[in-house]
Amino acid sequence: MKVSVISPCRNEANHIDAFLECVLHQECRELELEILVADGLSTDGTAQRLRGWSAKDGRIRVIRNPEGIVSTGLNRAIAAASGDVIVRMDIHTLYAPDYIWQCVQALKNTDAKCVGGPWFAEGKTAKQRAIANAFQSRFGSGGAASRRSDYSGPVDTVYLGAWWRNDLRQIGGFDEELVRNQDDELCLRITRSGGRIWQSAEIRSVYTPRDSLLALWRQFHQYGYWKALVLKKHRIPASPRHLMPFGFVAGMAALLALAPLSPFAGLAFALLAGSYLLAALFFAALANGNGGGTLLCTLAAFCAMHFGYGIGFGRGLFDFLLSGRGARPSMKNLTR
Repeated sequence: MKVSVISPCRNEANHIDAFLECVLHQECRELELEILVADGLSTDGTAQRLRGWSAKDGRIRVIRNPEGIVSTGLNRAIAAASGDVIVRMDIHTLYAPDYIWQCVQALKNTDAKCVGGPWFAEGKTAKQRAIANAFQSRFGSGGAASRRSDYSGPVDTVYLGAWWRNDLRQIGGFDEELVRNQDDELCLRITRSGGRIWQSAEIRSVYTPRDSLLALWRQFHQYGYWKALVLKKHRIPASPRHLMPFGFVAGMAALLALAPLSPFAGLAFALLAGSYLLAALFFAALANGNGGGTLLCTLAAFCAMHFGYGIGFGRGLFDFLLSGRGARPSMKNLTR
């Protein structure tokens, strides 16, 4: 059986070597492997490194992705893939030695149209560790099953993903209008067509989170923004997990605006803000006990995730549903 690994890539000169070493040393057993890296016109030396790897190992192929976003890169790699199975692997993730093998086994042993492992974050620096703690917390994620590293079973979406090539092409690949949330949208199309998404705890990887609170805020701001377009396209209501950050941010803004006019609005704002901070502090302490700096950084990471997502979702609702203006140019640039 042949497996095609597909990886979108742009300006990853500091990470591409370690990533390719990891993929090439996967325990694939009887599997034949090809690696398709879709380069989004990198300008930092990534393209030159990729050409060197391709010349050294014929299993590595470089695919041109002039649009420079993840969805177009994935689709160009899928179009060039020749494997029976397609496995997505991203650059900023470390993989267990049997990651690819376990993806194939999950596809063989279930009737799922898409399989994957849990989205598990782990930081290298103190700030990244604090952000990873927030990322893994049920308070941070809203209790998503995809963040539970011990869970195997049906889910709404999985981290990265693996598919039979024919199934992935039949469903239509990734939506190229989406800068973010293209994986969630693909899983939504699969489930709405009667397919299953399956998470296996045996498919193990470690995601490296952002290393700054501003970068984390931008990431979740884009998640919220593009989620609004997914809901519009599929004409479905948002789940409580997606609505809560927006409802919280909108409620806070409304109470703050009314505070000069009504003492009750000011009191309600103080109670709501205080309750959130106490809850965030409690869950930050629960997530880690490594001292005040880490605790405060985890608390700030919760705020960056929730406020970023909520504000982004509100802007997306306005742009895609209310004004009809479409995506803002500033939101079409992928952030890292």
